[in-house]
Amino acid sequence: MSIHRLSATAEALKVIEMLKKEYGELVFNQSGGCCDGTAPMCYEKKDFHVPSRNVKMGEVGGCEFFIDKDQFEYFRYSQIVLDVKEEKAAFGNSFSLEIDEGYQFITRSRIFSDEENKLLREQEK
Repeated sequence: MSIHRLSATAEALKVIEMLKKEYGELVFNQSGGCCDGTAPMCYEKKDFHVPSRNVKMGEVGGCEFFIDKDQFEYFRYSQIVLDVKEEKAAFGNSFSLEIDEGYQFITRSRIFSDEENKLLREQEK
């Protein structure tokens, strides 16, 4: 059994594929705040420089997903699930590519069980 810190819903993967067809390679970044709050932001990979303080959580839909170092410490023992909702207004992440298509990426999280945490530690050795 393999434990993953990051996963995505089928709906989110469909939107990612739609965006990849239009923009090419993509990258996700979830910062610790600022103008984009804590929403996951989707960018063209060629146009985005990953901040040095960010940690790679994993990949979803063939796209790297980075998170602020402080947020990573908070979510270290959790799984982040990338999801999407229909959104007609660009509130909170107007710089993210999906907003022009009428969607907004969101994240949900759940805390790993003790057994999952043990497996995760073994995987990371």
